Amino acid sequence: MPADIAATTPATLAPKGDTDTDVVIIGAGPVGLYGVFQCGMLGMRVTVIDALSEIGGQCTALYPEKPIYDVAGFPDIAAASLIERLEKQAEPFNATYHLSQQVTGLEQLGDTDNTQWRITTSKGLSLTCRAIIIAAGAGAFGPNRPPMAGIENYEGTSVFYAVRRRDDFAGRRVVIAGGGDSAVDWALSLHEVAARITVVHRRDKFRAIPDSVNKMRRLAEDDSLDLVTPYQLHAVDGDGQHLNAVIVKDMEDNERSIPADVLLPFYGLSTDLGPLKAWEMDFERSQIKIDPTTCETTRPSLFAIGDVAHYPGKLKLIVNGFGEAATAAHQAYRYVFPGKTLHFEHSTTKGVPGAA
Repeated sequence: MPADIAATTPATLAPKGDTDTDVVIIGAGPVGLYGVFQCGMLGMRVTVIDALSEIGGQCTALYPEKPIYDVAGFPDIAAASLIERLEKQAEPFNATYHLSQQVTGLEQLGDTDNTQWRITTSKGLSLTCRAIIIAAGAGAFGPNRPPMAGIENYEGTSVFYAVRRRDDFAGRRVVIAGGGDSAVDWALSLHEVAARITVVHRRDKFRAIPDSVNKMRRLAEDDSLDLVTPYQLHAVDGDGQHLNAVIVKDMEDNERSIPADVLLPFYGLSTDLGPLKAWEMDFERSQIKIDPTTCETTRPSLFAIGDVAHYPGKLKLIVNGFGEAATAAHQAYRYVFPGKTLHFEHSTTKGVPGAA
C-alpha cells in the first residue's frame, strides 16, 4: 500500500498555469482509486488524500474479506482483492498519496478564468490544484455502538464491529446482531468456520438482499445456525474482557441468554463529512448534490462521486461510482487544461502508459 508522503508547504500561490497537482481526489476508497486511473488516462497529475492509514476505504477498514457480487466481470470478488486490482490499475499514473490526514481547509485562488484551489490538511499539508474530486464515501466513519453497559471493555477481544479475517472466528460461538446486508452476509460466511452462529434481530423481517436472507433461513431450518427474533441486545455477560454469553430481550422484556465467545453488532456506521460541510456546496442530508451529467457540485471545478454524491434516483453501488469517476475526470479536464479540446478515445485505442 502507498505510504504517507511528507509534503512541503508552498509559501506563495503557484504561478498562473502551474499548480502543485492538477486534481486532488479526497478519498482513497474504490471509487477514488478508479478516479486516479481515469484522471491519469487523460494526462492529469493526481494527489489523493484520505483520513485512513491505508487505501481502500471501508473495503479495507471494515470488510476486506467480504465478497462483492455486483462488480462487472467479477461474479465474486473479496473487497480487499478489488482494492488490490484498483491499486494496480492506477499504478502507471504515479499518483501521490497523503494518508492518515483529513482535509481541513479550502481556499479559492485566482479569477474565474484561472481558478485554483488551495487545500490544507490536519497534518499541515498545503497544496494547490485546478480541480477537486470528492470521493469521501460516507465521510469519516465509526460504528454505531449498541447501548449496553460495559461493552467497551470487551471491544477488541470479544466484541468487534467489523470482520478483518474470517479465520479469526474459527471454532468460536458467534452472535451477530443486525438485520442488514452485513449481518446476513457474515452469517452466511462465518457459519462455515464458526462453532455456532446466532443472528439476533429486533424483527423477523430483514433488510438484506432477499436471496441472501432466504439462504440464511434455510440454514436455520437445517439447524446450521440460530435465528433469534424478535429480540434486541440487552447485556453482555463475561469476565470484563472475554464473553461467556450475550443477554437479549424481546418486546415483552423476556430475557434469553445466548452462549457466546464473540459479539458482532452490525448496526451501521456513524458518519461525518467534517469540514467538507463548510465548503458552500448544496447538500441533501449528508450527501453532496451534484449534476448527474457532469458530477459537478454547485461550485465550479468541485466534483463529487460515489456514495457522497446525491442526485434523484441515485444508487449507492460501487459500479455507479466507477461511472461517476469517469464522468468527473472528463469534466475536470476542461479546468486543468482550459481551452484545450478533449478528443475522447477508448482505452483499447490509446492504451495505458507502461502497459505491455
